[in-house]
Amino acid sequence: MKKMIDNYIVQCENKKVDLDDLLNHIRFFQHERLVHLLVTILVALITLTLLITTFFIDNILLVVLLVIFILLLFPYLVHYYFLENRVQELYRIYDKQKDKVK
Repeated sequence: MKKMIDNYIVQCENKKVDLDDLLNHIRFFQHERLVHLLVTILVALITLTLLITTFFIDNILLVVLLVIFILLLFPYLVHYYFLENRVQELYRIYDKQKDKVK
């Protein structure tokens, strides 16, 4: 996904693109961003639940599971941050292309 969106941004910056095509790509990446947001929130909630649970229940397996989810949460946050920034960049490209058309 990272390579795909980066390649599309470079393509859009190097030449004039069809605004409808650009909007379709923006919609696609917005959908991808929403899905990753929902997954990130779910993983964060599970991590928080495990953290609270480990305070009340002494079980080494819960601690191991908590560590796994913490390690899983970090890449999700980084990837969501990447998607958010790239979609914002596509918004700027769309605005520039739209101004050129006018």
